[in-house]
Amino acid sequence: MAGGRAIGRDVHFYNFAEPDKALGGLIFTGHDLTPTDEPLQPGHYDIRPYSRKDRISITDEPWIMRIISQSSTGREHTFRTECVITGAINRRANRDNWTGLHAAHIFPLSSEDYWVQNGFSSRWIANKGERDTGINSCQNGLLMKPTIHELFDGFYFSINPDDDYKIICFDEDNEGIDGRILDRVCRDPNSDRSVRDELPRWHFRQAVLANMRGAGEPSFETDFPPGTDIMGEILSGPAAAKRMEAEISSRLGGYFLPGTVQSL
Repeated sequence: MAGGRAIGRDVHFYNFAEPDKALGGLIFTGHDLTPTDEPLQPGHYDIRPYSRKDRISITDEPWIMRIISQSSTGREHTFRTECVITGAINRRANRDNWTGLHAAHIFPLSSEDYWVQNGFSSRWIANKGERDTGINSCQNGLLMKPTIHELFDGFYFSINPDDDYKIICFDEDNEGIDGRILDRVCRDPNSDRSVRDELPRWHFRQAVLANMRGAGEPSFETDFPPGTDIMGEILSGPAAAKRMEAEISSRLGGYFLPGTVQSL
């Protein structure tokens, strides 16, 4: 069963004026945090405003729930030829064998309606298909190992394009990726297949909200043994209605695109 994100936190943030109310926190990983070069230490920290006129509040910026989004495009070859997080090269790529690698969406396929409503395609995607919303563009995709993909979709790590594309873990780093740099193959500014900075920046902000704001956002169980009542497990878990909606949207998103009619 997936646990809450606040479990295991050893760094906690408080409003100095309301010391009994936690603003949020994080799990200490040992790396420096900008803008200071001093390592953050486990503990409880009071946050103070610059002046007495200022107030401290928690942002109400929306967090977009997501579940693991498998690529439905059949275009893994356009998402480059290696796990861009670990650096592991796919030596089978010349034979069009992508076993053990997933084309992961940066912005989730399950939230395609939100993507369209906010005009993200026209702002962030330059090579969308003629009948596509752009959400399946390789500019919204990164090739990853399945375990890494699951962690990425769960916002357990992210990429900060404003810190030299450094990979930041928000939970214990079992995979040894914290502090690595996103592979250059997917961020060449001269390539029309490269990821645009706006997308990893969006994902990074979402990861901060999911893991550091308040008690954190719910995390979901995804490993269901054979014979499990998956629907029952989802309905008895956290944010059941929203998760069910996301699961359905993710599965149908590859078949029904706005303005098109496609058969299953």
